[in-house]
Amino acid sequence: MSNILFLLSDDAMVHYTRQVLAPGHSDIELEVAFFLKAVELLPNRIAQGLEIVAARAGTALAIKQAQLNIAVVEIPITSFDIIRVITEGRLQGKNIAIVTYSNMILGIDSLTEILDVTIRQYVLQYGQSFEEAVLAACRNGAEVILGGGRVVEAANRHQLPCALIKIGKESLLQAAREAKQIQQALEIEAAKRGFFSTIMDYAYDGIVTIDQEHTITAFNPAAQKIIKINKTKALGQPVEKIIPQLHLERVAARRQDDVHRMIDVNGARIMCNKVPIVVNGKSFGAVATFQDISKIQQMEAIIRQEIYARGHIARFTFDDIIGRSGAITDAIETAKDFAATNFSILILGETGTGKEVFAQSIHNGSKRCRGPFVAINCAALPAHILESELFGYVGGAFTGANKEGKPGLFEIAHGGTIFLDEIAEMDYVNQGRLLRVLQEKTVVRLGSHRVLPIDVRIIAATNKDLESFITDNKFRDDLYYRLNVLSLELPPLRIRSEDIRLYAKTFLHEFSDGAVRNFTFTADALEFFAEYSWPGNIRELSNLMQRITATAKTAVIDRTFLTRILKTRRGASPPAAARESRVEREIKAALAQTKGNYSAAAKLLGIHRMTLRRRMLKLNINDY
Repeated sequence: MSNILFLLSDDAMVHYTRQVLAPGHSDIELEVAFFLKAVELLPNRIAQGLEIVAARAGTALAIKQAQLNIAVVEIPITSFDIIRVITEGRLQGKNIAIVTYSNMILGIDSLTEILDVTIRQYVLQYGQSFEEAVLAACRNGAEVILGGGRVVEAANRHQLPCALIKIGKESLLQAAREAKQIQQALEIEAAKRGFFSTIMDYAYDGIVTIDQEHTITAFNPAAQKIIKINKTKALGQPVEKIIPQLHLERVAARRQDDVHRMIDVNGARIMCNKVPIVVNGKSFGAVATFQDISKIQQMEAIIRQEIYARGHIARFTFDDIIGRSGAITDAIETAKDFAATNFSILILGETGTGKEVFAQSIHNGSKRCRGPFVAINCAALPAHILESELFGYVGGAFTGANKEGKPGLFEIAHGGTIFLDEIAEMDYVNQGRLLRVLQEKTVVRLGSHRVLPIDVRIIAATNKDLESFITDNKFRDDLYYRLNVLSLELPPLRIRSEDIRLYAKTFLHEFSDGAVRNFTFTADALEFFAEYSWPGNIRELSNLMQRITATAKTAVIDRTFLTRILKTRRGASPPAAARESRVEREIKAALAQTKGNYSAAAKLLGIHRMTLRRRMLKLNINDY
């Protein structure tokens, strides 16, 4: 069924119109109806999809007055129609009145001279009597009345000379072209509506719009689902009544954005952005977009899983750290305090004391826990490779570089934490670049001039004495002070004798998973654990437990067996009194001279107090 309908006065006019429109407008539907009959006919046709109706002026005006949801095209009266009726009708009289609903007849001004007549137009108002208009024209000197069927009927009743203005070919074609143009415009508008409707319906965000009167004009399914308000109840209502929490009317009035707001609506906590709709300096309302915060968190979890697949995640938490000794519990409490801050941290401790476990635990205990945790061993890579890994590079920055470039670890760690293990092994040049990152909070890829802002927390770790490295010009003192904002010193295993047994049991349980035997230690084996210096700390103890599960012939482990398997490791030896070094003698002498005052002893030795404590721990010098 066509979506364009021409309403005509009679069957003869329908037949004539079909012949006129046949060449290029055969899809237009034709029907006999006028005035009130046309108004009664259209609602059902509109329900079936009719969009455009064309009719003579009176019928077109009646349809418009009925306020039906349809585009109305007036079939015009042209100068050709007037010429035909005057010349063909051989009208008697020079004063001609045209009585019609149409307020404009194209070309009428030029007809006076062409036809040697006087033409005056009388425009009917909707509901006005035809006879009243015809008689008014006669009183004004009209000798001939021209008009539509009703006008002619009124003139005939008063026996006045008259003639019917018939719709000509030009009028019909002009109306058809206008109707097709409206049809094309409606199709374009429908496509736009469909486009935006699809966006609205399938948008992940809830979307609510209001007009200048603060009336809700759009309310998509996502909004209905998120804030649990029925769309049909919301549309057409004042936004202050339906969603007062949004304060969207304020945004429209002030013409100012209001973004990243957390709002509670009907039990849902949403993240909301509100912006005014301003076109050519004029306000047309405002729009709010929002998401359920729980959904945002789910999306973040998916992103975290993606990051996990790339290995940039911290697996350990403070609950994973084993130990009940005062030294380790103090370290844990200090680390928890550090986690609550956003400052750089320097973790000091011998090899195998669990520096990365603490670094991951600090990350997971911080506000950055949802961000990436990126770890790199500064001693594992040559200087030039470390530089490209840390700071990234652009395509063609150096021979062998990826042509598309590569982001550095600082970029990857944005919003999270980067762990620089064995920081003392970093070369002097990269130390300078790292210092700039710490100072400027920006990074520049190799071969690029573009400055990239980053938000990264740095945790560095070392088992070296950085202060001695500074003295030997191996480490920058300015970088040291930047990294050493917070300092965490991890105790070696030898001063945590009460924790050794816990570690041993934990590791044995882990490594003998599925084994038939349950290993136990004799009293002399436990005594051996306490006496041994554990130069490799927790890592060495873990390795020892692995060797036990692999080589032990019995479930009972004694001192003799432990001594034997330790000797099999090159460079290891059973506990024995080591020769006292020069440094150890100097420390003991300073402590003796200052009667155990660490600050005074450190000053006497020319080192920092924390350096003194680290060396005492390393050399197993008991408190004085």
